[in-house]
Amino acid sequence: KRSSGQPVKRATESEKKDRAMHHLYARKATEWLAVTDFEDTKSCIDALKKDGYQIWATDLGQVATCLTEEELRARAPSQGGKLLPEKVAIVFGTEAVGCTNEMLNAADLRVYLPLRGFADSLNLSVATALVVHHMFVLDPTLVGAMSEEERMELRRAWYSKLASQRLLSARDKKRRVKLMTYLKQCDEIEKKRLAGEEIQQQTQVKLDQREAKQAELDQIDEKLAVDSQLAVQDLLEQPPAPITDMRRADEHRTCFVGKNTKASHGDAWADMPATANLPVQHNATSSFFRERVATKKSKE
Repeated sequence: KRSSGQPVKRATESEKKDRAMHHLYARKATEWLAVTDFEDTKSCIDALKKDGYQIWATDLGQVATCLTEEELRARAPSQGGKLLPEKVAIVFGTEAVGCTNEMLNAADLRVYLPLRGFADSLNLSVATALVVHHMFVLDPTLVGAMSEEERMELRRAWYSKLASQRLLSARDKKRRVKLMTYLKQCDEIEKKRLAGEEIQQQTQVKLDQREAKQAELDQIDEKLAVDSQLAVQDLLEQPPAPITDMRRADEHRTCFVGKNTKASHGDAWADMPATANLPVQHNATSSFFRERVATKKSKE
């Protein structure tokens, strides 16, 4: 049902467009996270402090504050009338021992998630998801809380990545994979050579072709980067509206499992909307992005 209460079997044109965008980014969701690596804990702490973040470390010690509105208002530092700091970094430790003493000592606050029942600990990924979700429940203004500059930076990076997944032909994709595999094998051979292992003549021939293979891969990637930016150029200023209602018409739902898995659950999954897996025909196909690139180039 839609929010109006009306049962829906077929998707509207707007919902089809939403599904097309969802189809692009729903799989491999980790690709849409910005990840920064640090050499050690101190480097991470210093970077957070420099950027003005308060550090909240998850901890089950006696001095930790429960992530409830009452506890935060009573024990957390003043946030200018806001429940949460303007910039906060939530830190999670290992499942076995939690955050290190170095991180705990540097934290502005130690926090824990309110739980019920007999378990006092959760799987790390589950705990992370619940805590992050809980933060949005505590302060709904966090939704979309970023500057326009930050939005544009994400759009430039992510929209191009979305387009790049569709622009390469099947032949080019296979060639690119082969080149990457070839270069990876060359890296392994080079490691063995540096370790003192004797390299056979046939293997040396492979190494000799490494530079040419790298140049070929670079050429493919450079063209892909240019075409990807062309495909999404106007979407940077006029982006599609974000999905705010997770409910979908039956036609909009899909199942991200293989054919064999579907077949093995044939009877149990019969007539389920999610297994229909209707083809995406709007705003997410290879032809959609290729036509955009061709149109842009024809105007140059």
